[in-house]
Amino acid sequence: MSTAIAAPVDRLLYKPEEAAEALAVGRSTVYELMAEGALKYIKLGRTRRIRRADLEAFVAALALLPN
Repeated sequence: MSTAIAAPVDRLLYKPEEAAEALAVGRSTVYELMAEGALKYIKLGRTRRIRRADLEAFVAALALLPN
């Protein structure tokens, strides 16, 4: 009997906890970035979600340090 492994879902919206995992930072860091306005988010009722495009834009805007 074989078990099929499902491919990871390519999400459009991330929970702050999922965004933290994707960015390899802590959950509280994501909430701080949202509060500062550095990371855009949307509100759906009482929940916050971060669009994949906003995560990508945040990473693209990070300054690279010189070697």
